[in-house]
Amino acid sequence: MKLTFYKYQGVGNDFIIIDNRLKFFDSSQINLINRLCDRRFGIGADGLICLENIKGFDFKMVYFNADGNESTMCGNGGRCIVAFAKFLNLIKDKAHFTAIDGEHWAQISDETVSLQMQNVSDIILKDETVFLNTGSPHHIAYHTEIDLIDVKKEGHDLRYGAPYYEEGANINFVEQLNKNTFKVRTYERGVEDETLSCGTGVTAVAIASHKTKKTADSAINLQTKGGLLKVSFREKDGIYTEVVLEGPAVQVFKGFIEI
Repeated sequence: MKLTFYKYQGVGNDFIIIDNRLKFFDSSQINLINRLCDRRFGIGADGLICLENIKGFDFKMVYFNADGNESTMCGNGGRCIVAFAKFLNLIKDKAHFTAIDGEHWAQISDETVSLQMQNVSDIILKDETVFLNTGSPHHIAYHTEIDLIDVKKEGHDLRYGAPYYEEGANINFVEQLNKNTFKVRTYERGVEDETLSCGTGVTAVAIASHKTKKTADSAINLQTKGGLLKVSFREKDGIYTEVVLEGPAVQVFKGFIEI
C-alpha cells in the first residue's frame, strides 16, 4: 500500500501528518508508526499526526510519539495540524478542533499559528523545580548555562526517576536571558531524546517562570534550538487562562512511501 504523507515542522519540531479523514490508515500499528518516524529506516520525525473527521469540530487531531504510541497533547504538532488544515481548505484563518486533552482554538496568518492551550491551575513547586501539565506533563529545572548540559543523559535519568518512573515526564532545562526571555532545552518522552523545540514544554516554562516570580510579564519569549516561540496568558488567583502558544508552522514536503 502506498501512503501519502506530509512533513511539517514548527521551529524544528517535525511531524509526519496524514489526512486520515477516510480512515484508511490503521493508526493502531505501533511498529509501523515507529518505523515511519525512524530517521534512518523511515521518513523521520518527532511524531506522527492523523487528521480525522469528528462532528462539531473542524477536525480531530490524533498524535503519536516517535515510539509509535498514542500520546498526550503536542503543542507544536497542534500548530502544524492547523497549518495542514488550511492547506486542505478545511479552514480559512481560524480553527476549532479536538485533541486528546480536549478542544482547542487557533488562528493562522501566513506561516504563524497561534494555538490556545488548556487552562493550568495545578502547579507543584519542589526543591527548586516545577512540575505542571500543559496537555503533557513537564518537569522544569532552572540552570545558569544550559548549553553545558548533556540533555539526553540527564533528561533520560530524570524522565524515569522518582516520582515519574515508567509513565515519565518531559524534562525542561531553562536559562533566563532577560526579564521576559528564557532559553529552553527539552528531553521528550516517547522520542527519548532532545528535540529542537517542544510546544507544551515552552508553555510550561512560561507559566512556571511567572509562578516562581522570575518574570512579572504575561507575554514570554522562549528561545529553543529550533527558533523562537511566544507564550501569553492571563493569571488570576493562581489560575492561568487564555494560554496561547505562537510560532511558525511550515510544510516541508509531500511524499509517498510503501507500507
